[in-house]
Amino acid sequence: MLSQFKKHCMVALLAAGMVLGAVAGAQAIDFKVKGRWQVGFGLGDMQYVKKTNRNYNTTNDYFTAQQRVRLQLDAVASEALSGTVWFEIGNQEWGNGRQTHGGALGADGNQVIKIKNAYLDWIVPQTDLKFRMGIQAVKLPSAAGGTAILDADVAGITASYQFNDNVGLTAFWYRPVNDNYTGWVDRNGNTRDANYLDNMDIFGLALPLTFDGVKVTPWGAYAAIGRNAFNSIGDSGNTGMRHSEGLFYSNLLNVYDTGHLFNRHTAKHAYSNAFFFGLPIQVTAWDPLNIEFDFNYGYVEGFGRYNGMTNEKWALDWGNGVGPVRANSKRSGWLVKALVEYKLDWGVPGIFGWYASGEDGNVKNGSERMPSIAGGGNFSSNLGQAGIDWPMANSRGIWAEQNTTYAGTWGIGARIRDMSFLEDLTHTFRVAYWGGTNSTKMTKYFTGRDAFNNFTAWENGPFLTTNDGLVDISLENKYKIYENLAVNLDLGYVVNCMNKGTWDRRWMTNSIQRKDGWKAQLMFDYTF
Repeated sequence: MLSQFKKHCMVALLAAGMVLGAVAGAQAIDFKVKGRWQVGFGLGDMQYVKKTNRNYNTTNDYFTAQQRVRLQLDAVASEALSGTVWFEIGNQEWGNGRQTHGGALGADGNQVIKIKNAYLDWIVPQTDLKFRMGIQAVKLPSAAGGTAILDADVAGITASYQFNDNVGLTAFWYRPVNDNYTGWVDRNGNTRDANYLDNMDIFGLALPLTFDGVKVTPWGAYAAIGRNAFNSIGDSGNTGMRHSEGLFYSNLLNVYDTGHLFNRHTAKHAYSNAFFFGLPIQVTAWDPLNIEFDFNYGYVEGFGRYNGMTNEKWALDWGNGVGPVRANSKRSGWLVKALVEYKLDWGVPGIFGWYASGEDGNVKNGSERMPSIAGGGNFSSNLGQAGIDWPMANSRGIWAEQNTTYAGTWGIGARIRDMSFLEDLTHTFRVAYWGGTNSTKMTKYFTGRDAFNNFTAWENGPFLTTNDGLVDISLENKYKIYENLAVNLDLGYVVNCMNKGTWDRRWMTNSIQRKDGWKAQLMFDYTF
């Protein structure tokens, strides 16, 4: 309690310092404060599997209540110089008294106050060259369904220059991962190599081209990934990226043994090379018709081979001396997605679709799914980032802020967004079918506990074979109570069309049954 009291005192002193600083520097600096209060309630179950075997029983709450507060402070010296810091308090789950969520009586905060963004904006004198330095929101150029590569808060530098009305240039360096590796202990009990070769650095260029009714932004990025970059991330609990707390390397490498970490014993070189490319195109020349197209490609050089176990060999034959398959950790793949919509007086109807490369069934030659860092697909509010901005706990199956990349899937859907028939009330309706492009042979590489409930086994997002499918239905409603206060109701249902025969392996006969997923989220959103 004493440490908690000290923390609250520090926060109070910090706030007081900001106020006094604003008064003292009022003549030179213009301080602007923005904020957002959110209180939400979620009811749902998105686990997709009814586990009937007592060894796999789970107990999940169907209801959760949370709140989140974000405060943004801008210190503006001029149009050429400013600094911004975002404080976030939450997400606080009501009644949760654990250290990372709450304190007294499971209500107030302890270790829930954090810096979301903190960056400096400035312009080189006598030029149009702009810089942003610090922890910032990064979203790589994209169209038609959000970015499948990177949409997160990352520390780094972004530089941009506008040559004329038609041509610009953006260069960036981001460091999402560094100094998380806790090292290894030698035979004498000494810790070795802590923080060594554990950085990931991303360098890239984007070329925004804007013409009358057409916008094209070709971009490319290179990433250097240290051989220890993914070690100890789960222990540190935070890589600095919004979607990537925990073992996010499963989005980058061909890893089907989640207990395996690449290190000095298995990596054949110090750094692995990664490349990403994109070509988003948006056509508004025929307004009110809007057409969007996006192409992405990614390649990550493997660190080497590792034990990619199969359940037949692991669970049934290991005792007979038959070991796991030696898999290649490299990964490469591609994605295309498109959107066509037409704006009407009462709403914006549209159709969308995508297709991504999938696994060929052979882990010895690496993965054929497109790699990503922290994607942010938004064609869906059940399986992606569309819908209300409210990250309900996914342990309860409410996926509001997912790392959706579309990897290994294809889909087609329709939506009507921003429908309005009454003043201050809007609706968005979506329906889509998700199919898989992964070989059915890949099911043998999933562990028995996660095989049929494979949505969270390796990546945040569904792993679908060519025999599987999902019907994704959602309805989002927003009502403006006051100018700054809105209430949002997000309803979702996912029809499970997974092929039970594909996922039921010998070692888990009749142990699981598929089921549909559903959710209902109510969120009050106050902004100023």
